[in-house]
Amino acid sequence: MIAVVTACAPMEPDPTPSASGGSVGPTPSAGATEGVDAAPSPALVPDGTAQDNLPYFTAITDSVWATDSRVSGRAYIDALVAAGFDKSAMQVTSDTSTVGNPAESIQFSVRWGDQCLVGQVGPATGDPVTVVVPVVAEGTCLIGQTRPIDW
Repeated sequence: MIAVVTACAPMEPDPTPSASGGSVGPTPSAGATEGVDAAPSPALVPDGTAQDNLPYFTAITDSVWATDSRVSGRAYIDALVAAGFDKSAMQVTSDTSTVGNPAESIQFSVRWGDQCLVGQVGPATGDPVTVVVPVVAEGTCLIGQTRPIDW
């Protein structure tokens, strides 16, 4: 059984760690030459599974990680909404600890049917991590306290 951990501990990069510094949108591959089609960019697959949408979720996560907003949970939620994910299916942990210090890691998720796309970023995480995990017994994606997405 795979469990999602609280925001205090790094998530294991199982099964798919993301590559940092990626971008959302069409970009030619390193070996692409004129007249040769580059690999297609990831895109939202509305009728697909969580696993089908993991490459797109990962690309969005990587694109935010590459910005100055890399430790802002809101930046990931806003980017996922702009990319077409359902805001009402999302959760995010706090950017700060209970004593007001910057969080060691931030987790965010999108519930997709009976599975969850989960991302974790932050100083304790290293490179961003994105995974697909089952919905937990409470019907949510993240365990522990999350912050309201009220913006």
